[in-house]
Amino acid sequence: MASDSNMDREMILADFQACTGIDNIAEAITLLELNNWDLVAAINGVIPQENGILQSNFSSEASQTGPYGPHSQSEATAPAPSAPPSSASASASSSPPSSSSPAFCPVQPSRHIVERQSRMLSFRVEYRQRSTEVVLEDASTVGDIKSILETELQVPVSKMQLKGWKSGDVSDSTVLQSLHLPKNNSLYVLTPDIAPSASTSQSSSAQQGLSSQNYLLVISHREAQRDYSLNFPASKTIQEVKRNISDLTNIPVRHQQWDGWPASASDDLMTLASSGISYPCHHLTVCRRSSPALTVDQTDECTDVHMVSDSEGEDFEDAPEFGVDESEIFGMGSSSCRKSPMMPENSENEGDALLHFTAEFSRRYGDCHPVFYIGSLEAASQEAFYGKARDRKLLAIYLHNDESVLSNVFCSQMMCADSIVSYLSQNFITWAWDVTKEANKARLLTMCTRHFGSVVAQTIRTYKTDQFPLLLIVMGKRTSNEVLNVIQGNTTVDELMMRLMGAMEIFTAQQQEDIKDEDEREAREMVKREQDEAYRLSLEADRKKREAQEREEAEQVRQERIRKEQEEEREAIRLSLEQALPPEPKEEGGEPISKLRIRTPSGKFLERQFLGSCKLQVLFDFVASKGYPSDEFKLLTTFPRRNITQIDPAWSLVEAKLFPQETLFLEAKE
Repeated sequence: MASDSNMDREMILADFQACTGIDNIAEAITLLELNNWDLVAAINGVIPQENGILQSNFSSEASQTGPYGPHSQSEATAPAPSAPPSSASASASSSPPSSSSPAFCPVQPSRHIVERQSRMLSFRVEYRQRSTEVVLEDASTVGDIKSILETELQVPVSKMQLKGWKSGDVSDSTVLQSLHLPKNNSLYVLTPDIAPSASTSQSSSAQQGLSSQNYLLVISHREAQRDYSLNFPASKTIQEVKRNISDLTNIPVRHQQWDGWPASASDDLMTLASSGISYPCHHLTVCRRSSPALTVDQTDECTDVHMVSDSEGEDFEDAPEFGVDESEIFGMGSSSCRKSPMMPENSENEGDALLHFTAEFSRRYGDCHPVFYIGSLEAASQEAFYGKARDRKLLAIYLHNDESVLSNVFCSQMMCADSIVSYLSQNFITWAWDVTKEANKARLLTMCTRHFGSVVAQTIRTYKTDQFPLLLIVMGKRTSNEVLNVIQGNTTVDELMMRLMGAMEIFTAQQQEDIKDEDEREAREMVKREQDEAYRLSLEADRKKREAQEREEAEQVRQERIRKEQEEEREAIRLSLEQALPPEPKEEGGEPISKLRIRTPSGKFLERQFLGSCKLQVLFDFVASKGYPSDEFKLLTTFPRRNITQIDPAWSLVEAKLFPQETLFLEAKE
């Protein structure tokens, strides 16, 4: 029975490789294991419908006609465009047919290929502190990109290594369409055979200072017996150097063993400038670290669980047969190998729990991962949903479970993919929680019930452990929050990206409506504010006008009161003077009398008789009693013109030559 099962799996593996063009056996087995060795499901996971491949369903007729009969040819899923029909047929015919194997034959692919338009792909290529943008169709090859870069960078294609592909190293003849790339991509060029100019580095360092120096690292690959001369800026971290070497040597960072780093370079996050290496040139040696078998006593030093990647394919190909134990395929060690938990149990503060989660996630899978929001779920919801409509984002809730075999694959292959990280960072607020412990899961369900309702909490309860991790996409609405999508761990990068983009389309449509409503509301509020401001200014103007009028009226009242007081005072003075005047003398008294005639400013005349011996002051008092005080008016003679008010008031009329008669006139003082 075991022999028949292995034979069936060999048939499925051969058919799967023929259809998908995946040469790496480890990767092919991994994808089949994810789909429980369901050939059609595995092919559809690798070649989604958006690439022009139709889904297919097997019928019972396939088993009647045999694996290579006409029904199997017409109902099987067509191979990827990158796999030629001839090679596919050869791979299928090389293995004997089996009655228990699925009916499948990649023949006549043209009957299942849907005509589609070419996609334009954008590549941002970095080379020695220089960035180049390359845009071309997905029908082009990797060699076409290198030809364009040869013109732009003046680097021969033969000495150029184009790195950064998600699927590992690719050949120049590889068609971009077969790599299933996103629209925007980031690559970098290595030229280990072209050493940078020492004079250029020295002059550059002299101009830019210590922070922008370039270091020449001469790195010896011990197994390959080859030296690489690589130029790195001083701002480059040790971890970034190790990743670049991983691309050159196919030795994963966790398997690299180094000689030559100084003792001060104890942290991979240190920059080259602060690591203490020699300037401008430093020599290092790298080789693959041996992996001794784990023992029960090594639980504290257990390495992270990880999926076998393309760079580790050569390790898997050494296996004697394809019937490898599932725990070995997924990189899982013995039960004694335990990772530290993603999140402590019963943590009082959600922010502290998420800090621990982020640190542990980075330790296991590297620093290239989504930026997890540090704070409560309520705070993350506020950040995503309740700002201005233009600033709102979707909320991505990542639920991790270490007991699921898919968790490590999902984290390392999906959550750490550059395209996914970039897309989540730009369009989502990403919040994470670990549900491995029952206490933490119960706490999550309570939070979800409070913020999203009992339906969401009940939905999470229905998922089994092996369906985790989950990625919940939540959109905020006016009255409630809606879960747009629940993405399970058994997915691919392309499918994950498509579902994220689908959620973004729904969110964008809703956001445009919200922006329109918000703009209309702000416009109405602006009009109301302007009206309120105009009304306030009008009230203010009326108030100022009323206050000015009141001040003016008060001033008039005050002036009138002062005028009356002055008039009353003058009248009192006039009456007192009038009463103090001596009686007018009569002519028959025998004393010399002076007759004075005084013309007022109004033209009237005042006439009175005075004793010749009277003082001028009596004359002044008489004039003042008639309303013409001497401090306001002056008394003048007609001819010769004299100002009597300037004469000593103690003089008599005779002395003042106002005897026996005289005509005087009053004139207001200036």
